[in-house]
Amino acid sequence: MANRKKKSDPPLVIAEDMTIYHAAAHKQGLLDALLATDRLEIDLSAVSEIDTAGFQLLVLVKREARRLNKEALIVAHSEAVRDVLDFYNMAAAFGDPLL
Repeated sequence: MANRKKKSDPPLVIAEDMTIYHAAAHKQGLLDALLATDRLEIDLSAVSEIDTAGFQLLVLVKREARRLNKEALIVAHSEAVRDVLDFYNMAAAFGDPLL
């Protein structure tokens, strides 16, 4: 398809906090981006705050990618994102290198 992202496309950068206050907007944006490509790369290096709602969005995107036979990769993590993944002991389950 012509609108499919290629592997060389830049990652989706999320620079806002991934908290319950932004969850609805992030959810729609992440799902739309996933539907537009076979391989979604997500850069979370600028996320300064993430709570359980933000973590749930990451789980949702990973699950939807598997369901659709696509890839969703977190290609950069902020310290806050690494802390949440460690807190929930999910770094290995996500399978993304912690950068």
